[in-house]
Amino acid sequence: MTGSEKSGGKQGRAHLFKPGQSGNPKGKPRGARHRLTLLAEKLMDDQAEAIVESVIKAAKAGDMVAARLILERVSPVRKGRTVQFALPAVEKADDVLGALGSVIAAVASGELTPDEGATIAGLLEAKRRAIETVEFENRILALEEKK
Repeated sequence: MTGSEKSGGKQGRAHLFKPGQSGNPKGKPRGARHRLTLLAEKLMDDQAEAIVESVIKAAKAGDMVAARLILERVSPVRKGRTVQFALPAVEKADDVLGALGSVIAAVASGELTPDEGATIAGLLEAKRRAIETVEFENRILALEEKK
């Protein structure tokens, strides 16, 4: 026997598929879930009430991990906070420059975090694009009326 026959190498067996051809050309159906995932969901559905009760008992008994788990579900951590700072009115695209200056000043003074400033700058950019789109549409309509 040769080495490839002992180890079941490719040279010792007939090829079931041509090179580059899949044994399952359609693949797994879209949305199909793994059998272990389905089993885990069934177990959770059957035992959900008992699991919740045991976590609550553990939290009441002083298990801080269980308590944190419950609190995170009941009152999740907010991703952002409400911010208030002076921002000039933005009615036309040119106004965005002044508003961005206010955002940068608020970040520089520590009134806003850099992440908050970037989020507000993104909102201002979205408003600028919306204003420019409306202005552009109005200009096109005016030109079409002239024709």
